[in-house]
Amino acid sequence: MRYAYYPGCSLKSSAYDYERSTRAICPELGVELEEIHDWNCCGATAIPSVDPTASAVLAARNLALAEATDVNGAEAVTVAAACSSCYAMLTRALNYYREDPAMRGLIGQALAAGGRTLAGTVKVKHLLEIIVNDVGLEAVKALVRKPLSGLKVAPYYGCLIVRPKGAFDDAEQPMALDRLLAVLGAQVVPFERKTKCCGGALMTTKEKSALRLNEDLLHEASSKGADVIAVVCPMCQMNLDAYQSNVNTAYGTHYRMPVMYFTQLMGLAFGLNERRLAVGKGTVSHAAVLKRMGV
Repeated sequence: MRYAYYPGCSLKSSAYDYERSTRAICPELGVELEEIHDWNCCGATAIPSVDPTASAVLAARNLALAEATDVNGAEAVTVAAACSSCYAMLTRALNYYREDPAMRGLIGQALAAGGRTLAGTVKVKHLLEIIVNDVGLEAVKALVRKPLSGLKVAPYYGCLIVRPKGAFDDAEQPMALDRLLAVLGAQVVPFERKTKCCGGALMTTKEKSALRLNEDLLHEASSKGADVIAVVCPMCQMNLDAYQSNVNTAYGTHYRMPVMYFTQLMGLAFGLNERRLAVGKGTVSHAAVLKRMGV
């Protein structure tokens, strides 16, 4: 299975552990990622609220570049995005192009100025969707050499991955990550706030509000006895991990909750070396997770 891979800005910088673990597990799964040449920022975070058209054009250029590749021969190209923000922005731009004639005209003009065209035949999938639906859970289970037995994991989807029209899972009660973690051997704890927002970029503009949202998530995960929170989004990982000390200061708490990408947990279950997966890069130590697994 081959995909046009859109890494996005975060996976090439602050979330390099997500990139490394993604690159490590995909060959095991028979998934080939061909990085889109000359990709650009998807236009996420602040741009949509300032200039929605510019944001859509930025994302659409990546779609046009993907369509121009021959990654799948004569078949429609599928773009794989690991970052939830990138996934949402690419999906939104594609929906604009297909469903809004006025926006399609503006996107088309902008792309033409750069010598690009977009037919709209491209597909966009999150890496989680590819693993659960395209590869399949039975194939994943067959690769498990070191089950996550006894590891209690809170599955955190965040607010973006299931909400571009609920593309591949229920928008309010998604289960794809739950099922994936279960076949890895983990004990999946009930997590009612699995789709609640972590605050995203509010941490740099309205920190008090963002810390409140993070404390709610950390409190539930801790109260449910979770050993680790599994995430699918770089922004969620950064907020829940890097700002835990800020949460503790603001609320008088003592959280030391590891926050790991689901790809890292998959790699550990596959028996891959933790260094290949960049395990331990987080602000909160992953040592307790590794110890429980006997690594």
